[in-house]
Amino acid sequence: MIAPAARDAMQNWLATQKALQGASEHTIAAYGHDLTEFLTFMTEHKGQAMGLAPLLRITVPEMRSWMAFMRGQDIGARSLARKLSAVKGFYRYLAEKEECDPTAVLSARAPKFQRKLPRPLSPDAAQDLIDTIDMQSETPWISARDQAVVILLYGCGLRISEALGLCGRDTPIGATIRIIGKGSKERVVPVITPARDAVKNYLDLCPYPSEPETPIFRGMRGGPLNPRAIQKVVASVRMQLGLPATATPHAMRHSFATHLLNAGGDLRAIQELLGHASLSTTQAYTAVDTARLMEVYNQTHPKA
Repeated sequence: MIAPAARDAMQNWLATQKALQGASEHTIAAYGHDLTEFLTFMTEHKGQAMGLAPLLRITVPEMRSWMAFMRGQDIGARSLARKLSAVKGFYRYLAEKEECDPTAVLSARAPKFQRKLPRPLSPDAAQDLIDTIDMQSETPWISARDQAVVILLYGCGLRISEALGLCGRDTPIGATIRIIGKGSKERVVPVITPARDAVKNYLDLCPYPSEPETPIFRGMRGGPLNPRAIQKVVASVRMQLGLPATATPHAMRHSFATHLLNAGGDLRAIQELLGHASLSTTQAYTAVDTARLMEVYNQTHPKA
């Protein structure tokens, strides 16, 4: 059983992550689960409730024991790295609040793993997918809906959650839209004419009224559109066109970034359009070779 003082410290840290760092509800839930696992292991490992005092005296061997236990639970390298990141963040917070030495925790090395890059579609394949989606439903407004969503993913680089989060107050879609992304981070995204036209066509056909606080993309019965519906229709089109299994809704966002970069787009600008907090995320996200990255770097770095 986790001691109340340790649980309170964890809840306080999670609250700071949400309030000061803008972490999403999903991220907060994942952090909470990871820390609860860690504190539970340490409680059982030491055979006593882990109050703040013993918690602040964690040793290197104890950290190694926890990581070995995690690996024994068939936890993958990527997941273990995420769990370790949560524990380290918590201990940085404790070091500041309790003036303890977090070296034993912070010195633990995350396991190495191969970052899997999403694969972009070719420009022709992306266009074929968009054109074919329009033919998947016999109900005109649903065909228009599905096509509008996918065009927003590819034309504006939106996450599917961001596209489905658009509400009546965001219409009519203008030259730009204001998006609230991960961690409640806000960004302004340009909207190309085909995307504006696709959304307008859908709204003209949709049998449900557009209300300021209601999502514009509706399910068959009028409720908010489930992302699974878009995933299913893209999967169907993918099989019809003989595209690889990596041709998903998320691949359309990735294709947007990759095609922009290959056409000479600036990494920093693409980072802003995607809503990435770190440029390194954008670099990993876009499938370009080292020579291309260096070319962009040399053209844009102020000291190059």
